[in-house]
Amino acid sequence: MSSLKEICAGLPLDPLPQNHGRDPSVPHAPVRTPNLTAEEERLALGNALRYFPPALHPTLAAEFAQELRQYGHIYMYRFSPALRMRAYPIDQYPCKTKQAAAIMLMIMNNLDPAVAQFPQELVTYGGNGQVFSNWAQFWLVFHYLSTMTEEQTLVMYSGHPLGLFPSLPSSPRCVITNGMVIPNYSSREKYDKMFAMGNTMYGQMTAGSYCYIGPQGIVHGTMLTVLNAGRRYLGSGDLRGRVYVTSGLGGMSGAQAKAAVIAGCIGVIAEVDEAPLKKRHEQGWLMEVTSELNHCIQRIREAKKAKTTLSLGYHGNIVDLWERLYQEYKQTGELLVDLGSDQTSLHNPFSGGYCPVQLTFKQANQLMNTDPQRFKTLVHESLRRQVEAINKLSCVGMFFWDYGNAFLLEAQRAGADVEKKGGGATVFRYPSYIQHIMGDIFSLGFGPFRWVCTSGDPADLSETDAIAAAVLEEISTTVTENVRQQYNDNIHWIREAGKHKMVVGSQARILYSDQKGRVSIALAINQAIAKGRVSAPVVISRDHHDVSGTDSPFRETSNVYDGSAFCADMAVQNCIGDAFRGATWVALHNGGGVGWGEVINGGFGLVLDGSEEAGQRARLMLNWDVSNGVARRCWSGNSNAYETIQRTMEDQGQLRVTMPYTVQDEHILDRALQG
Repeated sequence: MSSLKEICAGLPLDPLPQNHGRDPSVPHAPVRTPNLTAEEERLALGNALRYFPPALHPTLAAEFAQELRQYGHIYMYRFSPALRMRAYPIDQYPCKTKQAAAIMLMIMNNLDPAVAQFPQELVTYGGNGQVFSNWAQFWLVFHYLSTMTEEQTLVMYSGHPLGLFPSLPSSPRCVITNGMVIPNYSSREKYDKMFAMGNTMYGQMTAGSYCYIGPQGIVHGTMLTVLNAGRRYLGSGDLRGRVYVTSGLGGMSGAQAKAAVIAGCIGVIAEVDEAPLKKRHEQGWLMEVTSELNHCIQRIREAKKAKTTLSLGYHGNIVDLWERLYQEYKQTGELLVDLGSDQTSLHNPFSGGYCPVQLTFKQANQLMNTDPQRFKTLVHESLRRQVEAINKLSCVGMFFWDYGNAFLLEAQRAGADVEKKGGGATVFRYPSYIQHIMGDIFSLGFGPFRWVCTSGDPADLSETDAIAAAVLEEISTTVTENVRQQYNDNIHWIREAGKHKMVVGSQARILYSDQKGRVSIALAINQAIAKGRVSAPVVISRDHHDVSGTDSPFRETSNVYDGSAFCADMAVQNCIGDAFRGATWVALHNGGGVGWGEVINGGFGLVLDGSEEAGQRARLMLNWDVSNGVARRCWSGNSNAYETIQRTMEDQGQLRVTMPYTVQDEHILDRALQG
């Protein structure tokens, strides 16, 4: 068993560690199908060997070539550490700076088998959200971080550590870019080749930025989405006896079962892969599991009648479930589903993100490798069937929304009936959850703020929970009515968070807060560290899926209607602005959520250590990190954002935002253009 000190010593080359290959005790990524030419295979192999001295090439070349041909990528399984991957207390990392130790802790949490989807392939979530491209990169990064001073910055190119470069103490300690491919070449096909050759990497969102906190990170957002969907579509936030049907129990989607229970409804989640079903059931996030459709329908009826809260995992294909629900309606006249969505990994539909209904899970994994074109045809047929059943149920009263996983986008590409006549490029028959539910919440400045207690002590997490609740309760008495409802939802969440036992991996918490709340919570936690009420530094962060962090026309910015939804200035400016306002590390990614080439997004980590400087960094950076996106949304015409940024300018004398004038008489446009 390796130690943290050994992990930081650099690549183990003399002697080489034994090659144990794939660990059968953990789930593994599907075989990639990059379709490399012979010359590209040579390039991929040569690129991988660059990490090792020539004397080792004869040994490593043969096994790397076998990995490339067998799995479609060179992961370097030989160098997968024997040390148990988890977030160790920060004082156990052999580093010169607490900032570097915090980054190490966050990386190891992303690769913890209890957290990561495919830990040996360095995939945290989403089927292909990589932390690194191979294990050599992991060893080099930990060596660099262990030797780093406060006058150096680690530069990361798509998983590859370019090196430590001189910088200022006020600079970020790490700057990460993932997938920054020239736009005209940012296609799925080219990505598969570039990833296999070790040139680029898909970091999803918080996988490649080292900020994932397990499925808790999306539980809260999903709970708020379902709760606000009930308010909008069903006229009530009381969801007892209401049924929410969706799919996916993997990395991010695994949150759906827990979120349904917290929201108080009946959540029915289909999943084709037995491994995540078992994982969520063993974690207690999924109350029941069945592989029988008849039993599934029976349990829905029973829970609906009794108005009991239930999370039910259906081990089977979501298409079969949708079709059966419509069949039940036709036969009995009873609509068994009120709300519906989908969280299969359709950003990655042809490489394991979606299992067509015509195949078993095992057959799908085989066919995508042996006959990719046939597999693609079946995916499209399955999507058309899925949409047909959803359309029929929607016509009789079910409310459906796209959960930002590219479901409607891929369904449209498959030829399914999802078009909305007269709709723009980002408008479909069904809304995205941003367009109808969460977009206005973003425009109020609310988004997924999170923190990690680096001591690993649950007592520190309890203390920070109490601090956050007290801060929000104090602010909630001073805000407008529509903002107060969001505060009340989050106060209830944070008061109940410990009871729901959502910690998987690091001692972390998430809540939705606006700009004032985030800054106030961060400063209060920093003070608690200074006074010893919290025993060790705390890392603050957020999901990239936030007010300012992501430009994504089919998700985060799908409710931007001034024509700029396909522009990425906001996300790029956000990363740059965070970097020089105090972030400990920053990341900028191509891809994430809806897929490669469809989105630019970024994130940050900031270490609170109780110092006055940490408080100054948090105040300056967090204010920018929210105001940037609110100002952009205001300029696009969102009234919530207009009011929010106006109030923020009144509070902050140095903030001045260009405000839009609205065209009050639309006929002026018509007359001018006709003339």
